Amino acid sequence: MLKVALGWGAAVVATTVLGSFIQTQANLAAIARIYQPVSFGDRIGTTVFDLASFGPTWGLIVALGFLVAFLVAGGLARRWPRHRVWLFPLAGFTAVVTALLIIDAMLPITLIAAARSVMGQLLLSLAGAVGGWVYLQVVPQRQNGRI
Repeated sequence: MLKVALGWGAAVVATTVLGSFIQTQANLAAIARIYQPVSFGDRIGTTVFDLASFGPTWGLIVALGFLVAFLVAGGLARRWPRHRVWLFPLAGFTAVVTALLIIDAMLPITLIAAARSVMGQLLLSLAGAVGGWVYLQVVPQRQNGRI
């Protein structure tokens, strides 16, 4: 059980950091298109700032999504253990897509700027897939197929 909790936590952290990075760089790219180029130093500083300010909110969203998605993936992996290798990345991807759709439906504006484009949504969702892969690295498959 401890390994499962550690895997979930590692997946949340990986997705949070990667998603925050994607969000920051998407925002800075938009600024650079309409205003002026953004220096490397400003990119680093803004990335660190956003990780500290946007990261906790994004992390909570990811954590809740992964809680549900990984429980479902775990149930499916018990039934089909050979497919575990893609079930958890797919669960991470799906959790982020679902979270973005729920947020978009609940609010009059798209809260997460990177999610305003299909490419941004895809990149954030791929960060969720990376989280699912990280989970697999921390939580080894048992011989009987159970997680």
